[in-house]
Amino acid sequence: MASLALQNVYNNFLPQFMPKTSRYDTHKKDELRSVYASIIRQTKESPLFLPLSGEDVVEYAVNMKENARDLKNVIASLSTDDSLSLLDKKTAFSSDEDVAVAKYIGSDNSVDEDDVPSFDLGVQRLASSQVNMGSFIDNGAMTLEPDTYSFDIHIGDTDYEFQFNVEPGDNNKEMQEKLARLINRSNIGVEVSVMSDDNGRSALRIESIATGQPGGKEALFNISDDNTSKRAGAVEYFGLGDITEPPRNAEFTLNGAPHSAYSNSFTIDKAYEITLKGASGDGEDAHIGLKPDVESLISNVESLVEGYNRFITNATQYSETYGLSNKFRNEMRGIQNEYRNELDAIGLTFMDTGELEIDEKYLRAAAFEGDHKDTLRPITDFTSEILLEAKKISLNPMDYTNRIVVEYKNPGHNFANPYITSMYSGMMFSSYT
Repeated sequence: MASLALQNVYNNFLPQFMPKTSRYDTHKKDELRSVYASIIRQTKESPLFLPLSGEDVVEYAVNMKENARDLKNVIASLSTDDSLSLLDKKTAFSSDEDVAVAKYIGSDNSVDEDDVPSFDLGVQRLASSQVNMGSFIDNGAMTLEPDTYSFDIHIGDTDYEFQFNVEPGDNNKEMQEKLARLINRSNIGVEVSVMSDDNGRSALRIESIATGQPGGKEALFNISDDNTSKRAGAVEYFGLGDITEPPRNAEFTLNGAPHSAYSNSFTIDKAYEITLKGASGDGEDAHIGLKPDVESLISNVESLVEGYNRFITNATQYSETYGLSNKFRNEMRGIQNEYRNELDAIGLTFMDTGELEIDEKYLRAAAFEGDHKDTLRPITDFTSEILLEAKKISLNPMDYTNRIVVEYKNPGHNFANPYITSMYSGMMFSSYT
């Protein structure tokens, strides 16, 4: 019984603290072993130190770790499954990104663009969520009698009960805001907001996060207090039970053939990830296909530079806010100086802030040379170097804080302690590290 209660508590808090992840945050067993081995190597000879206390230190470490993870994912998105070379990843295009955005997700780096089908995509309707718009009621005193009320939200195959107390003197808007916070914190798959009008009235708006009609269902969630454990009456009082906007599937055509989907994001032929953005006009379908190799290469370099600049900007901001450690700045300056001349020759220039600027004319000239892989090798070497830096930061962000060294260990005579970074930072390594 105790273990079941603990599991429920864990499941309740997990969605609140789990960061947003992507498919690049999943790893094979050998990759996880490599991460563990890296932690062992990094911590075995690391000195004992006293970190400065305070919330700014914690915020700095967490932000640096997440910033490094973001850069690793950017690099991973530009690489095939079996390579770290950004030159291998092909890039999809959409002729009208107001209608749909396309991303190539194939993993075969030997495939020719002519072997991957292109198609015309027309969008008649986007997938939509379900909305229950409550009744607009006066913001003043509640007319519900003081008591403990409850109602149930049925979503998926699960019923969630919500209880709240009405005390003498409570007013409607404060109670609506309280219920919105209560439901939103539960992370059950709906989002609640309080809407106000010009007449001093407010209403609860409940919208599903999911879209479409899986299994032909007319509703993604239902709200009632017919069989709830506490006093009923809240659903009718706030007007929560009626569906004002039913969910709808996306409707689109592929080369003229009609299709539908529950979501606005889906895959096609295990080659494209499509995200619908809006309806297309008559006869104005978006054409989806692969860019030529050189265009894909240039697009990948632009994406790398965008991700790298975001990494530098965020890390510099965190360092300036924390203001006590120059370790990150010094390490990045060393990497920049090592590759400055080679990158400048092919159109990538380091600015004073450490960010990269692209001269597209020089980059295109280098890309269209006979053996562009050799010409652009400085980019792949630089990518490998900053990837190693991102991994170091992700493994032990506390290494980049201001620290007071207490004792250096006796070299070669130490035991491995994989949890020492957690001891200093208060962070256990999560599933995405």
